Amino acid sequence: MTSSPAPTDALIVVDMQTAFVAGTDAVPGAAQLLDRVGLLLDRAREAGAVVVHLQNDGPPAADDEPETPGWELYLPVKPGPREHVIRKPRDDGFDATPLGEVLVSAGVRSLAICGVMSEMCVHATAKTALARGYRVVLPYDAHGTYDAPAVEGVAAGIPAHVVSRVAAWSLGDQPENTVPAEVVRFASSR
Repeated sequence: MTSSPAPTDALIVVDMQTAFVAGTDAVPGAAQLLDRVGLLLDRAREAGAVVVHLQNDGPPAADDEPETPGWELYLPVKPGPREHVIRKPRDDGFDATPLGEVLVSAGVRSLAICGVMSEMCVHATAKTALARGYRVVLPYDAHGTYDAPAVEGVAAGIPAHVVSRVAAWSLGDQPENTVPAEVVRFASSR
């Protein structure tokens, strides 16, 4: 059994948008990913932790172009003083958004991060959180991505689960990225 990390006081749900987790173009393992993220959401809400859903605003004609069906958040949001939706224009959830202010005003010191894409938006948001001094828990089974395609004459394709693990490990030894979602716990920051 994996030991539980100390409780975190916020959950950041990155880009769990319909285009990425539903239908034929969903990330590999989307059903399990939705289950794990749903578990984290339930636990965070029950504990009174801060929950932030990040929603990527993709460019025109992208699968996540604003106001299109693929852009919609797939999991239900329960808006309130401890649950927020923040739209973002770039990979990093802190870049040009109020995420930092939301966390500071709620007294957050530690966060669990989950969602898609492991090597892009999840990684960029976790990296900035670490740089800002937050303790970060990145459950290995609660973030996902697509397979990296082969580059003819250079490299074979890389399965999505390998891309996700490498993205997490590239953050260094600070984040707690070797735990499954089932052992992540939450507490209220205030």
